[in-house]
Amino acid sequence: MSFGRRQVLSHITLSVQPAEIVALIGPNGSGKSTLARILLGILRPDAGSVMRRPDLRIGYVPQRLSVDGVLPLPVRRLLGLTNKVSVEAMQRTLDEVGASGLMDAAVHDLSGGELQRVLIARALLRNPDLLVLDEPTASVDFNGQIALFELISRIRDERGCGVLTISHDLHLVMAATDRVICLNGHVCCEGRPETVSRDPAYMQLFGPRAAETLAVYTHDHDHEHDLSGGVVGHHHHHDHDHDHHGHDHPPHSNTGAGRKS
Repeated sequence: MSFGRRQVLSHITLSVQPAEIVALIGPNGSGKSTLARILLGILRPDAGSVMRRPDLRIGYVPQRLSVDGVLPLPVRRLLGLTNKVSVEAMQRTLDEVGASGLMDAAVHDLSGGELQRVLIARALLRNPDLLVLDEPTASVDFNGQIALFELISRIRDERGCGVLTISHDLHLVMAATDRVICLNGHVCCEGRPETVSRDPAYMQLFGPRAAETLAVYTHDHDHEHDLSGGVVGHHHHHDHDHDHHGHDHPPHSNTGAGRKS
């Protein structure tokens, strides 16, 4: 994909399977959002092709949502803008994402974490086969980031949808993911988080200290967090949540071309 004379993306091969969480990471300007728009069908690539399962339903959680504070928009209205669903369905989905009491709240009054949960609920009302989240933790504090990734993992477990998260928050994304794709105009490296963290291409792109941040959070802890990041009881993760611990796969070569995931 090129914009004018500037080539933004080349040698990209990736896939997302049902019930798989894939994290697309890379520095600013690496082409992450452009690639997401291509996958969503918003942009047409200059070369190559995008193959989607027939009748694929995609739920998209955008990076930003502009809401005019002069015209208060209640959450129920936001949820109904793109989804012709009942209030009962809206409430069930808000319950699912841990935002039960927000139906009548004004969107512009929500905290960063609350807004993200509402936007995830909006995407889930489409009953998606694929959930795409662009920088879901950009305006959320650290504890809220942990809570959001726990929520995303639980949605995958309960709904079985594929998930693609786009981010540069290495410390959480790498640990709360089945597979990581490291992007910098091309696919630098990819694989399970613990394998990618040792890849020379990853070290070169993010620096040697990046690998030290990966152990901040893993699926091993046995509790969840509420909207403000407080601990709320226990949650049992399925076995495949733990599958990424201790199962190394050979690192990929450092050539981006022709890679199949």
